[in-house]
Amino acid sequence: MLDIKMEKTNHPKPKPDQDQLGFGLYFTDHMFIMDYIEGQGWHDPRIVPYAPLILDPSTMVFHYGQAIFEGLKAYKTKHGRILLFRPQKNMERINLSNDRICIPPIDTGLAVEAIKAIVEVDKDWIPEAEGTSLYIRPFIIATDPFLGVRPSYTYKFIIILSPVGAYYPEGIDPVKIFVENKYVRAVKGGTGFAKTPGNYAASLKAQVEAKEKGYTQVLWLDGVERKYIEEVGTMNVFFKINGKVITPMLEGSILPGITRDSTISLLKDWGVEVIERKISIQELYEAHAQGRLEEAFGTGTAAVISPIGELNWEGNKIVINEGKTGDLSAKIYNTITGIQKGDIEDKYGWTVEVN
Repeated sequence: MLDIKMEKTNHPKPKPDQDQLGFGLYFTDHMFIMDYIEGQGWHDPRIVPYAPLILDPSTMVFHYGQAIFEGLKAYKTKHGRILLFRPQKNMERINLSNDRICIPPIDTGLAVEAIKAIVEVDKDWIPEAEGTSLYIRPFIIATDPFLGVRPSYTYKFIIILSPVGAYYPEGIDPVKIFVENKYVRAVKGGTGFAKTPGNYAASLKAQVEAKEKGYTQVLWLDGVERKYIEEVGTMNVFFKINGKVITPMLEGSILPGITRDSTISLLKDWGVEVIERKISIQELYEAHAQGRLEEAFGTGTAAVISPIGELNWEGNKIVINEGKTGDLSAKIYNTITGIQKGDIEDKYGWTVEVN
């Protein structure tokens, strides 16, 4: 059990309008910090007022990018209970990322305990308006003041919180996606499966160019043949073709999403055939031309479920399900958010109560 030191703020912030939250714009009054020193391990867990970090200009994370992060949410039910959604899975994944980036592992149970503690302290920040939640961002950074390429000997594990609305401005309405075949995000053997900042830095150029063309996000193709679908920058992707749901298999270049895993479990329970395999962009376009592509949607912690209404591949645009939210996408969204908010029975044991 963590012995967490507590320092409460003397200057609480005004809380933002719940109808104008956006995503990642506001931060709560406190943050959790725990340090690591080689030979001593993780130590000194504490909750302190949210404030800038003081780091040496030579701190290794600035120069060599040795960092990882996670994302999950807390929800307040109609009866005032505070629920987390599958936090243990996030902390298991944080150690997958840690291993790939040469960061020491963190005890998953203690990490979940830290999340519950900081959420409990700032629980008054959890918004209750429809479609809102408290986004939780745990991250680890290398902190050695050293200019040399090696793993750091010291680290900080930090958790910050942000009240949020919908990730995409479209909300649950279908988004327009640009299929990227010029730039590469990740390849097998790289860091694509890890949640590390470098993956997102690599995606920015394509995302900016897609936005200039009027598209919300980028759909990445594989980095070798540039033909097989991988993921959207912030989501795993699913395609309903002839009643079956196909999603790219996990081969080390895409993130093993927790919402992805939850979606697959729900679909199988509903008797929907789910196939994890390679699917080429050409196959997808042919399925659309033949009238077999019924729905497309992305899954992720930030957006939960985001229907895809349009794809643009090499200037060839296709509109999916007449640009409307499909019945299956809506059912998945309503079920997952219903479980997260405590409105639907959680027969999977996915939710964890904070207090």
